[in-house]
Amino acid sequence: MNLAEKKTAGAAWALLPAVFRLAWPTMLEQAVQTAVQYVDTAMVGSLGTRATAAVGATATVNWLVSGTVAALGVGFLAYISRALGAGDAEKARRAAAQSALAVLAAGLLFTVLTVGLSRRIPVWMRVDEAARALAARYFLILYLPMLPRAAGIVFGTVLRAAGDTKTPMRVGVRVNLLNVALNFLLIYERRTVTLFGLELPLWGAGLGVTGAAAASALAFVYGGAAITAALFRHPLVSPRGQSLRPDGSVLRPCLRVAAPNMLQRFATSLGYVVFASMINALGELSTAAHTIANTVESAFYIPGYGMMSAAAALTGNAVGAGDRLRMKQQARVIVWLEAAMMLVSGALLFVFAPQLVGIFSRDPAVVRLGSTVLRMVACSEPFYGVSIVLEGMLQGAGSTRMSFVFSVAGMWGVRILGTFLCTRFFALGLVAAWGCMIAHNMLLFLAFVLYYRRGTWNPLADRNG
Repeated sequence: MNLAEKKTAGAAWALLPAVFRLAWPTMLEQAVQTAVQYVDTAMVGSLGTRATAAVGATATVNWLVSGTVAALGVGFLAYISRALGAGDAEKARRAAAQSALAVLAAGLLFTVLTVGLSRRIPVWMRVDEAARALAARYFLILYLPMLPRAAGIVFGTVLRAAGDTKTPMRVGVRVNLLNVALNFLLIYERRTVTLFGLELPLWGAGLGVTGAAAASALAFVYGGAAITAALFRHPLVSPRGQSLRPDGSVLRPCLRVAAPNMLQRFATSLGYVVFASMINALGELSTAAHTIANTVESAFYIPGYGMMSAAAALTGNAVGAGDRLRMKQQARVIVWLEAAMMLVSGALLFVFAPQLVGIFSRDPAVVRLGSTVLRMVACSEPFYGVSIVLEGMLQGAGSTRMSFVFSVAGMWGVRILGTFLCTRFFALGLVAAWGCMIAHNMLLFLAFVLYYRRGTWNPLADRNG
């Protein structure tokens, strides 16, 4: 390595504090959310395998709805981060005001759709007939507060675009702690607990799965209100004083970025729904093992999605400032750091898979099956982590079309088709289905790396640096 290359490498790693400053709050938020998901799943799991299956069977529909709403946020993230990178705070505030209109439209639309279809979704998801009524009730309660849920997703992304990842983290932590507290009170019957040798009577509503849904719904209402208040107080991107009428000069470029990402998330989330329905058709054992394994695995994606958020915001800032060299240096740091963190998380997942599954189920068959699929997917963690951060960079640069192509082709051409053939024609079960999922993840890694290296996505590619 010559002197110029050493200086460039040194400058790249000097960006590490800025990367961590944006990434760690998102990682902490994801960690708390995942910990709460663990607790939530364990609490519901104590009610039995049927309760776990009823809650988990519609989880992929949640990804579909939440992912589609989150795509709106990606459009505003690219626009606002580039505006602030160029030093145009007024433009960023106008976009924040337009994001409020997007929240209102998306929140009302999805409230009508989810509430109206709540009874049909468990049927379409091929939930076991004995658990359908329970699953429908859980889903209905969970989606009644869709408007504050949309606010939490989109406004949180707007704040991250402005470089404020701490406020969404604080709100997210409070939301998740509230969810746990309400779960504790609403799920279980009245009981006596022993604390430091003292027996204390504890009130409980005894609502079971319905109580878990109500706890989440109330926490979402609080979160939406808190993040909205935080946005309107923010010094850089507060919509206060801005017009709330539709502004085509802002909405059109935001939607150009958001639309492919929205289609991508909708198509891939719909793929998750179809994938889950094929798993559900394998029976309660496979559904419970799949639900628990998904819950466990989500903790090990925390480094990936934390770094993805930082990559998107930093790339948008660099594009707005026209600084190609800074973009290249950031990419180098983020990709290598991400690969290293996901290698460690994958190793931990492989080693401790049985113990982690055992947190949520005492059924030996569920633990055995869940551990097997987790150890399989652990080997692909570093590769999937790289594809996550590369996708974040593309989002920050406003390039989302090829991400749509890669994700849809992988989901439907590899995961869905492969799982359909394996489970319907060869009767290979859950292990084969997760094998198809891993193949999908590896395809994404190859596609994103090759596309990133071509550089055609980069709006600064024709500049020196």
